Amino acid sequence: MPPNDLDDHASVLREVREVRRLGLVRLRDARLPLLTRAAAGNAPQPGRPAPALVEHLLRAATARIEAGSLRTAAEYSLGLAQGTRDWPPADRRKRAAGVYGVSVERFRKHHEVLVLGEVAEQVLRIAAGAATGPAAGERPFAARHRTLHVRAGGTAGTVTLHVHPVDLLRDVDVVVSPANTYLALPEAYKSSVAAALRRAGARRGPAGDVVEDLVHDELRAWAARNGVSGRAVQPGTVAATGAGALERQGVRRIYHAAVAVPRAGTNDYDVLPADVTRAVARALALLAEESAGFTPPLRSVCLPLLGSGRGGLPYAVSLAALWAAVEAELARGAGWDIHLVVRGGVAGALVERLMTTGGGP
Repeated sequence: MPPNDLDDHASVLREVREVRRLGLVRLRDARLPLLTRAAAGNAPQPGRPAPALVEHLLRAATARIEAGSLRTAAEYSLGLAQGTRDWPPADRRKRAAGVYGVSVERFRKHHEVLVLGEVAEQVLRIAAGAATGPAAGERPFAARHRTLHVRAGGTAGTVTLHVHPVDLLRDVDVVVSPANTYLALPEAYKSSVAAALRRAGARRGPAGDVVEDLVHDELRAWAARNGVSGRAVQPGTVAATGAGALERQGVRRIYHAAVAVPRAGTNDYDVLPADVTRAVARALALLAEESAGFTPPLRSVCLPLLGSGRGGLPYAVSLAALWAAVEAELARGAGWDIHLVVRGGVAGALVERLMTTGGGP
């Protein structure tokens, strides 16, 4: 691909969407100039038919996505999953929506954009020669920490950006975890932030079996003490628990932020940016209340992009909502050590760009 095409994510995404619409069995009918050129330039066996090369490219791009819901949804969306090659597009979309546990319509409007956008991103990296390393000008985000220089209320400061799964955090006092308003944790095998923290916080026996579901049990005890067992709390409520086995990694508290409101009769949630701001403000206030009760005092707090998973908020909207609370806290002189955590490079690049262009999102 020529250099001017390497930055044209939107054009590549349009072609990836066309593949999703047609399916692999109809690639011969598709007009895919960018994908065809990228595939030809990275062909393991030059001379193969163009549809076969495009399919190989898409499989390589999808394989570069970290194993989890995003990759699985991409495989179903494009017909790359075993047995789905000839599925109609509606069936593939339905199965991909099921990966996230959302309705087909919600998946189409929110998750599918992110899923196919990540595939397009990986195509661009492969086309730029990124199969054995980062492309020219690209910052390697995977499993990295970055220090972002920002401004809050006219004062310069720093934010640490983590680009890796949340359960790999080390030496951060408090992690804020998204929760629904019933404070019901997802099953530990799922791929969400809350599930990952529940899984990592459990105490396990020698064979790896769960002996105590510590984070889950503490959150249920919090609900019982506060008289809300089995019923919803107000959006923006924050429940504090210990971190369970994560204490071995230097994580001392988990603040469960109720931002997701279940939609009756569905598996979907509604998340309002105002509730994200309210929850983060409450989490920071709770940090101030609890800090001195620990030795050493609590000082650092890590925030994911609340509501950007099944809640459907775009990354930029979630970041702006949580930053509104953080900026207000920093502007008044609070000395907290602020961390942000995202799982993938696309979200990491976006956060860095938004945070360092003009000092904030």
